[in-house]
Amino acid sequence: MAIIYDISKLSQEIQDQITSSDKYTKWFSEFPSKLLSISSDAKTVKGEKYNVLTGIQYLVPHEISGINLCAMADIAGCSEPCLNKAGRGAMTSTQMSRLRKTLFMQQYWEEYLAMLQKEVQRFAYYCDAREYTPAIRLNGTSDIRWENKIWDYMVYMSHWFGVRWYDYTKESNRIIPDPKIYDLTFSYSGKPQFRRFVDKAIAMGMRIAVVFRYQRDIPEVFEGRTVVDGDDSDLRFLEPSNVVSALYAKGKAVHDTSGFVIGEIA
Repeated sequence: MAIIYDISKLSQEIQDQITSSDKYTKWFSEFPSKLLSISSDAKTVKGEKYNVLTGIQYLVPHEISGINLCAMADIAGCSEPCLNKAGRGAMTSTQMSRLRKTLFMQQYWEEYLAMLQKEVQRFAYYCDAREYTPAIRLNGTSDIRWENKIWDYMVYMSHWFGVRWYDYTKESNRIIPDPKIYDLTFSYSGKPQFRRFVDKAIAMGMRIAVVFRYQRDIPEVFEGRTVVDGDDSDLRFLEPSNVVSALYAKGKAVHDTSGFVIGEIA
């Protein structure tokens, strides 16, 4: 088996893990079998009560692939906790799967695009047969400007198949030609150096997602905006644009001190 991806930009630890494992060597000698995870986590499953099914693409975040997929991660202070979750050195099978998808997208764009279009259309037909609205979130763990890559396809699938495209972003200067096609929610960070980007997002009227440390910390108003329950579902596009969508930290995130999570540690 020959590895078909250029892995030279990966950390030496990850390269060694791939080349020393028969399983991973085989994985990286093939294309992935699918790109989207359909209602596969607790958050997106909540959308089913609104008759929405969500397909999410999970890539590796930040610079793990050798190319930065999260341009604002260092300034926002979220790179370190995200990298900790994604893994340094030894990576799990899930993380290796995400890495292969990422390299597939970066190095085999035409094949990647064909697979993505096929999956999205098949998903749209599946939802239509069951009277669900199909929703697609391509940046499950990345922050790529998809409006610059596949905008015409987004428009086509929205108009003809009712697909709702949405994502979170830490880039406040993304101009979407039609927010009804592709809905973006700005992801907040309390890091001082990130403040000017928060101010710009507020000035532009972007919806803002804020992670509070504890549920009890969630206020009725934050940054001068009405706060709504962001944990009710992941379907940010159902919310008004000029609100704060409040989430609360779960698991290890409760102890995060990067500035991404708001509130004092008890």
